[in-house]
Amino acid sequence: MDFSFENIVLKGVFGILAEQTGPLIFLGFLLSAIAGYLLGSINTALVVSKVFYGEDIRKSGSGNAGMTNMMRTYGTSAAVFTLVGDALKAIIAVIIGTVLGGREMGAYIAGLFCVVGHALPLYFGFKGGKGIVVTAAMLLCLHPLCFLLLFILFVLIVLVTRYISLGSIICVLAFPVMLSRMSEPNIVSTLCSIAIAGFVVWLHRGNIMRLYNKTESKFEFKKSKKKKDIQKESEAEAVAAAKTDNEETEDK
Repeated sequence: MDFSFENIVLKGVFGILAEQTGPLIFLGFLLSAIAGYLLGSINTALVVSKVFYGEDIRKSGSGNAGMTNMMRTYGTSAAVFTLVGDALKAIIAVIIGTVLGGREMGAYIAGLFCVVGHALPLYFGFKGGKGIVVTAAMLLCLHPLCFLLLFILFVLIVLVTRYISLGSIICVLAFPVMLSRMSEPNIVSTLCSIAIAGFVVWLHRGNIMRLYNKTESKFEFKKSKKKKDIQKESEAEAVAAAKTDNEETEDK
């Protein structure tokens, strides 16, 4: 058996072992899925919001545990931390999937389940983000040219409309189509790319309704908030609420 670096990237460890014992490749796929899901469940937005701001990002803004809501709620620094963390876990998942099941199969399975874990995190009550950064990082690893073209399309859509959700939805729908035109996908990579596109669009169903009703929020940069600023805002809101309650009591 050839366990050279090139052969591991192409087939994965379990793919090579499967040359002798065929069913072992399915064990590689299963382990890729488990690794991807567990890594995806480490939701960076939730970690950052809880550790640095003492809050749960799901209780602020759009309620989504992702980069865009972190930007709107806490500012640029929080969004950058979230971007890096979510991208990093996707990259690690792809590497593990490649080692276990090969670049063309195990990596895509790990990437798919990393998106699932990000949206339905095991460690945070199965309520997470919408998987755009995770999908983008996965694509960057597996097909950089496809990623570049979709990224350019995304930027153009956001610059023209200022709707991040619209750019995300269009690009994720274009992902499996462009991948099939720019590479020679196998049944696993094809099904995984279609599954990711469908799942991510489903996660954006609320955004789609708001876009249709013209109530979707437009993107804008915000200055980063410090923890003490968040605390002051919370205290001010509590004082205002208490004042309102007192006024209502006096009126009665």
